Amino acid sequence: MIKKIYVPVDNSDYSDASIALAVEFAKKFGSQLVGSHVYAAKMHDVRFKQMEYTLPEEYQDEVELEKQRRIHDTLITMGLQLISDSYLEVMKQKCTEFDIPFEPKMPEGKHFIKLVEDIQESDYDLVIMGALGMGAVKDSLIGGVCERVVRRITTDTLVVRDLEPIEAHDGNILVGIDGSPESFSGLKTAIQLGHKFNKQVEAVGVYDPYLHYIVFNSVVNVLTERAARTFRFKEQEQLHEEVIDTGLAKIYQSHLEVARSIAKEEHDYALKITLLDGKAYEKILQYARKTNPWLLVLGRIGVHSEQEMDIGSTAENLLRLAPCNVLLSSQRYFPQIDVKAEETLVWTQEALDRMEKAPPLVRGIAKTAVHRFAIERGHSVITESVIDMAMEAIMPQRASEKLTRVAKEIAEQKVLESDAVQTYICGECGYAAHNQQPVQCPVCSSPPERFQMVDKTSLENVAVDEGGAAEEETFDGVRLQWSEQAKKALRGVPRGYMRRNVKARIEKSARAQKIGTITNAFATEIINDSMGEAAAVREDAPELRTLQAQTSDSQSAEVVPGFESPVKWTEEAIERLNLVPAGFMRNITQTRIEQRAQENDIEQVTLDFAARVIEDGRSLANEVLGQYYQQPDQD
Repeated sequence: MIKKIYVPVDNSDYSDASIALAVEFAKKFGSQLVGSHVYAAKMHDVRFKQMEYTLPEEYQDEVELEKQRRIHDTLITMGLQLISDSYLEVMKQKCTEFDIPFEPKMPEGKHFIKLVEDIQESDYDLVIMGALGMGAVKDSLIGGVCERVVRRITTDTLVVRDLEPIEAHDGNILVGIDGSPESFSGLKTAIQLGHKFNKQVEAVGVYDPYLHYIVFNSVVNVLTERAARTFRFKEQEQLHEEVIDTGLAKIYQSHLEVARSIAKEEHDYALKITLLDGKAYEKILQYARKTNPWLLVLGRIGVHSEQEMDIGSTAENLLRLAPCNVLLSSQRYFPQIDVKAEETLVWTQEALDRMEKAPPLVRGIAKTAVHRFAIERGHSVITESVIDMAMEAIMPQRASEKLTRVAKEIAEQKVLESDAVQTYICGECGYAAHNQQPVQCPVCSSPPERFQMVDKTSLENVAVDEGGAAEEETFDGVRLQWSEQAKKALRGVPRGYMRRNVKARIEKSARAQKIGTITNAFATEIINDSMGEAAAVREDAPELRTLQAQTSDSQSAEVVPGFESPVKWTEEAIERLNLVPAGFMRNITQTRIEQRAQENDIEQVTLDFAARVIEDGRSLANEVLGQYYQQPDQD
C-alpha cells in the first residue's frame, strides 16, 4: 500500500508532470503527499563574498560592506524562500482540489544532499521525481540531482520521463524479471498499479547466449598456441550450444513462470510473459521502444548484484535510455516456492560442498533452480543426486557431473549428425529443435504450430540467388556458408569491434539453429538489431553515421587504425589489428608492425604482412614464456 509519497519540485516541466502523477496516485491509493523544494541560500552567500572585490570603490568601506552583506543575505534568504513557497503552492492547490493531505518542506542546502537526508530519515513508501530539471538541455538523459538521489536511497522511486498525463497514455506496464527478490517485488507493485490505473502488465525476461561466443571469438587470436589448446575453444563452444544455452533459457523461463504464478495465486491476474535473448538492457530497451509502455518496472539491483550495490547496470542503462517512466523497486519479495524451500528443505553436507564449487555469479541461480526442482517433486532433503536430477532437467541430455566429458561426446555426435537438414525454430523464444518438430517447446511451452521449419536445401538455394556462397571458418573450426549479399550487408557495419561483435552474433545464431548457410535476410535482421542497440545512447547517433560514412569496400582504405600512421593500411590489415585487445597491447602491436614496414621500405601494410609480424611476436612470447613451464607440453 502506498500511503506516503515524496515529490521533489523545481518548477520544471518534469516537476509539473511528477506533481500531476503523484496526485493521480494519491487519488487511487488515498496517499498523503509531501512536496519538497531545496533552496541554496548559503551558496549565494558564498558567491557574493567571492565577488566583493569587484564592487565599486564606495562599497569597499568595511562598514558599508557589512551593510551590503546583511542586505544581500536578507534578500536572498527571503527571496529563495518565497520562490520555494510559490513552487510548493502549485502542488498544494492541486492537493486541496482533490482533498489530498499535503505537507510542504523547504530545506536549505545542497539539493541532492537534503533530498537524500529527508528520504532516508522518513517513512515514504514512494518517491516520484522528474528525470530532468531546470538545467536540462537537448542531449540530457538524466539530471544530476535525480541520478545522485536514486543512487543513495533505498525507497521505491518512480522517475518521470513522460510529460503526458496518465489518462492520455494507453501503454501498458512492463516489468523486467531476472529472478531477483527486487524484480519480484517490482512485479507485485506493477500489478497493483495495473489494477488501479486499468493498465495491462507484462513480464519480460532476458538471457544472453551470445556473450561467451563473442568473448571466445575475440580472445582466440591473441592467446598463445599453448593457452588455446588448454582452453579447448571448440569443446567449450559445443558445450554451450548443446547444453548451457538451453539451460540458461529454461532458468530464465522458470523465473517468468514463477512471476506468472505470483500474479495468478496472489493477485488473480493473468500475466503475459515474454522471454528474449541478448544483452538484458538492450533487449528490454528495444522491446520498450516497440511496445511503447507507460511504465517500466525494474529491480534496483539484479540477481547477480551484491546487496551493497547502489544500482545495477541494467537498471542504470534503462533509467537513462528508456522512452517511458521508470520505477525502480528496492523492496524485496521472495516467492512462496523459494520461501518454502528455504524453510522446509535440508541440504546434506555433500550437496552444500557441491554447490560451493559453483562460480559465485551463478551460485544463487543454481540454488534457486535446485530448490524449485526439489519442491515440485516432493523432496525434503537435497542430496547430490537431487542436484544431478535438477541439472539434468535444466540441461537436457546431460547430467551435471558429466560436463567435463560432454564436450568430446558432443563433438563425436556432431560428426554423426552432420547430414541433418531440418531445424524447427520456436517463434516465441527462439529454441531450435532438429529433425523432428516438437509437440511443445521445452523452454516456453509453446504449441507445435509456433515452430517454423528451416530447410537446409532451401537456404542453399537462397544463397545461390544472392550471388553464391563462400565458406568461412569460425574461431573454433566450424565452417559456415555466407551468401555474397550477407557479406555485403556485414561490410555496412563499422569496422573494428562493432563489426566483429555483429559477425559473432550472426555466427552464434546460425550455429544455435543448426543453419549452415547465412543468407542476407538472416544476417540483416541481426545487423539491424545490433545497430539499433548501438544507437541507443543517442537516437540520432551521429558518431555511427560518421563511422559508416568512412566505411567502404576499398581494399586499400587509408583509414587510420589507431593514432596517426606513417604508412597506409589495407582494410583487412586493420581488421586483423583490431583483433588485438584495445589499449596498450593494440598500440604496441601497431607500432611494431609500422616499424617493421619502414625497416623494409614497405609503404602499405597488408593482411599477410600484419599477420606475419603478429605471429613473429607471438612466437617470441611463447619462447620466453616456455622457460617458465616445468611440465612437458600436454594437450
